[in-house]
Amino acid sequence: MPKIITLLTDFGLKDHYVASMKGVILDIYPYAVIVDISHDVPKYSIRTAAFILKCAYKYFPRGTIHVVVVDPGVGTQRRPIVVKTTNYYFVGPDNGVLMMAAQEDKIKEVYMIENPEFMRREISYTFHGRDIFAPTAAYLARGYSVKRVGRSVEDYIVPSFSRAKIKNRSIEGEIVHIDDFGNVITNISANDLKLLDVEIGEKVLVEIGGNELKLRLVKSFGYAEKGEMVLIIDSENLLEISINLGNAAEELKVDIGDQVCIKLRS
Repeated sequence: MPKIITLLTDFGLKDHYVASMKGVILDIYPYAVIVDISHDVPKYSIRTAAFILKCAYKYFPRGTIHVVVVDPGVGTQRRPIVVKTTNYYFVGPDNGVLMMAAQEDKIKEVYMIENPEFMRREISYTFHGRDIFAPTAAYLARGYSVKRVGRSVEDYIVPSFSRAKIKNRSIEGEIVHIDDFGNVITNISANDLKLLDVEIGEKVLVEIGGNELKLRLVKSFGYAEKGEMVLIIDSENLLEISINLGNAAEELKVDIGDQVCIKLRS
């Protein structure tokens, strides 16, 4: 059965970058099924790319190879890596962009891509997506062992935004995405709330963007009044701050990377 390779980048579709990566993959492995997750990640937004990958990766067949190129450190000392998890392979830069998804699927091994056999002969300082990540994914799809890409590494980057932190009776997280409706999506999970006994219908104190708010946790938008700001657990089990029929991000004047703190009853 042909292998699936997904692509997630901040390249957009106006230029040749995405097509070049696909060409390299198909030249090495003509049977690849290439799926575009998105190429509209905001430029350089590692958090947004990590969030989108986390949301999408798990719905693909086991053995899918996910390639992510949101790489503001391209051409520097940052390492190109392959992460092997329970069910998938993740290929991209060692800047944290792979880790929300990889940790969720449980990391088995991480390898630095350094074997020239997995790269194009000439490597640009500015386009590792074409010259390193695309060919590596293609060779893995052809059946090459991941252990051949290079040495195993254990000091890979795990970013602060990969998981929220529970301290005493509070949860400290941050905004990882703002969707087209203006819903503010955090890295605080449903399980984080469950561990501290937060229940549907309960009000909690939320500190975000210099605002202190008391917001209800509701099942869905239908349980909120028009214009009411509420907390919702979304379809990926992450906590959102939302306004029913409104734009929470504009109202709160917040952006990706801003801190969010949930404070609970004592």
